[in-house]
Amino acid sequence: MKFLFLIILLVANSLSSFAQSKDQKAVSEVGEKIRQAMIYGDKIALERLTSDNLSYGHSSGRVESKIEFIENLVSGKSDFVTIDLTEQTISITHNIAVVRHVLTAATNDGGKTATVKLKVLLIFEKEKNQWRLLARQAVKLV
Repeated sequence: MKFLFLIILLVANSLSSFAQSKDQKAVSEVGEKIRQAMIYGDKIALERLTSDNLSYGHSSGRVESKIEFIENLVSGKSDFVTIDLTEQTISITHNIAVVRHVLTAATNDGGKTATVKLKVLLIFEKEKNQWRLLARQAVKLV
């Protein structure tokens, strides 16, 4: 009986790990689509990949709504020329994913070029079987 219980426990654990890996991959893919949409100012993709309740925090302390975030990217007010992500981790609890990474980017905000290096925290929520960015906060790397 103990042997059967052990087998059931191992199978359940394997299925749980598989499901989490599947969700981690899905979150990573959505994150990559957002990265690309930010570079290209793709309004349609950004609207689809972000929650209506988006809270997008910049390293300067400025916080934008979904509408402000998308408008600033589409208009070029916030212009990412390149975005590279490293040291990414993803943890998932139920329908919430916590993503951390280091973002290094070349920007051209309002014609002013700069390079930024930030630590970023992203929160994704699974809505109707689709992961969407709910919150983001960045801090400058010292």
